[in-house]
Amino acid sequence: MTAVWNAIEQDLKRLRDAGQFKTIKNLTRPMGPVSTIEGVGEVVVLCSNDYLGLANDPEVVEAATAAQRKWGAGTGSVRFICGTFDYHREIEASISKLSGTEASTTYVSCWNANEAVLPTLMAAGGDSVIAISDELNHASIIDAVRLGRQINKASKSKVYKHSDMAALEATLKESAGIEHKIVVTDGVFSMEGDVAHLDKMVPLCEQYGALLIVDDSHGVGVCGPRGLGVAEHQGVHGKIDCMTGTLGKALGGAAGGYIASRKPLVELMVQKSRPQLFSNALPPATAGAANKAIEILLRDTTRVDKLRANVQYMRAGLKSRGFETMDGPSAITPIILGETSKAIAASKRLLELGVFVIGFGYPVVPEGVARLRVQISAAHETSHLDRALDAFSKL
Repeated sequence: MTAVWNAIEQDLKRLRDAGQFKTIKNLTRPMGPVSTIEGVGEVVVLCSNDYLGLANDPEVVEAATAAQRKWGAGTGSVRFICGTFDYHREIEASISKLSGTEASTTYVSCWNANEAVLPTLMAAGGDSVIAISDELNHASIIDAVRLGRQINKASKSKVYKHSDMAALEATLKESAGIEHKIVVTDGVFSMEGDVAHLDKMVPLCEQYGALLIVDDSHGVGVCGPRGLGVAEHQGVHGKIDCMTGTLGKALGGAAGGYIASRKPLVELMVQKSRPQLFSNALPPATAGAANKAIEILLRDTTRVDKLRANVQYMRAGLKSRGFETMDGPSAITPIILGETSKAIAASKRLLELGVFVIGFGYPVVPEGVARLRVQISAAHETSHLDRALDAFSKL
């Protein structure tokens, strides 16, 4: 055991020496457009995925409380043992409506959902299956493909250059002899803020007989005229073979994930996906909050419209102060600074100036393109954004 503990200490030392050790902040009040950090004070929050500001919305909080009062804290086990409850059916019907699919099933996180759908489908493909993945896909997709390769040793995988449709088509052509082809992509790429070309990927996958999986965790509630996600933004809502997503970002900000697709695929996940067979079911409070968040999103576009206006205001303010930003339909604005140490130092200085924004470096992003990732919410008022922009001016 001594050798194991020594290895742990050495690994932690390497992180510290490389400037990659993450200091976790202690918050002393709920995270909204502003929060309070222990030892720092009040800060404007520019690092939350609560894009619609629903995590602290009174309707959402009350829905969570009511669900917990009715059903208790949780199921106590997995669904095939303890059963499916009414609130599971309710949230899954809402997710299907949101996604434009026949059916859906829920998990405790989108990480679990991705590690359910990809390995299960790769195993089902037998000795003739390939997973084709964008090079900038989320870590959960990368790990899910790796797990699928381990479970089914006969399966293959390929990575295509980021958002390069010619490279994707070339890979699909090269895979013509493989019966089961699975293409998987993020909807919004979380470190870049750009979106997948789903309008081109749908016909490509149809042409070459591939199944398309889209993880739209950062797109739902943000992109598209009604905030239904990148598929709506690209004009292909309801045409994606399989959607995965999270309830922990725009849809209430708590936790939970889902797979939405045709009934047979969803039923296969219920029957065989290990994260559902061996993890507790979604708890009542999380499902109740997310269900109310979806109801609010589908009710009108007020919050989506405000989010979009806030993003435009912040990007214009950053540009006028000399920062290079990327335009696009997402709420993510990366500011590339180069070296990891520079991004971490900028994040630290901004915190001193009252702005909570995270610096990302290697290994989260490649060497040389470390960045600040600015994330905007519909909960922000202009006064919050002006405070943040003043801090960027000083930076």
